[in-house]
Amino acid sequence: MNIGFYPGCSLKGTSSEYAQSTIALAKAFDIHFTEIEDWNCCGATAAHSLNGELAAALPARILALAEKQGLNEIVVPCAACYNRLSVAQHEWNEDPALKSRLSEILGMPLNKKCEILNAMQFIEKYIADKITEKVVNPFDHQVVCYYGCLLVRPHGILQFDRLEDPQSMDELMRQIGAKTLDWGFKTECCGAGLSVSRTDTVAKLSGRIVQDAEDRGAEAIIVACPMCQSNLDMRRSHIDSYLGKKTKIPVLYITQAIGLAVGVSKEELGLKKLFVTPAL
Repeated sequence: MNIGFYPGCSLKGTSSEYAQSTIALAKAFDIHFTEIEDWNCCGATAAHSLNGELAAALPARILALAEKQGLNEIVVPCAACYNRLSVAQHEWNEDPALKSRLSEILGMPLNKKCEILNAMQFIEKYIADKITEKVVNPFDHQVVCYYGCLLVRPHGILQFDRLEDPQSMDELMRQIGAKTLDWGFKTECCGAGLSVSRTDTVAKLSGRIVQDAEDRGAEAIIVACPMCQSNLDMRRSHIDSYLGKKTKIPVLYITQAIGLAVGVSKEELGLKKLFVTPAL
């Protein structure tokens, strides 16, 4: 089975382990991805605050290229990329004039409505019903699932399962043997794109998330966003400085956790690239 794949900038750089683990997990279920050729940046957190037309044109080009390759659906693991592509597609489908203008700018048609899947939607659609039978190393750990901002908002467009208390990631983790804990930071902001410009703010916001996870006895934080993972993991020294103590809880991608459970090697899942080494 071949499905389109849009890695975006993060998965080709600072979060390459997310791409690595997503591809390895798909391969374990005999699914192969076709990367969109000549893809560009989605605009991330900057474009839509500067220029509305540019913010729509960047995702439009990605989806136009997918259409040109004959791809009816694409997997977009990065939550920011998933958000930008989904919101832009919604906007031009609601506004024919915008759609026409974007086609004119790009010199490519926007005829089909390509289905955009985040990592969890991909797993739910193609893998979830096969997970239980393939589990060889049950993930017998207490975890908290951290969804962050961009997977669940705006709810009117993304239609995630529950806005304040989402359950999709929790259910997938329970399928591989984990105990998911209730907590109050599922959809709180980690500091997002302020990681470089305002590291102090990221330390404060992410520190509260890490602190609450440890206070509840979690052995790992499970994420599906490279920005969240980076802030909670890579910025751990700043978090520890803010909290005034050493924290040890690792931050794993959902694809890494499921991959471990179904027998994918730690090397294939990129676990060595994490700053806080999982003792799992």
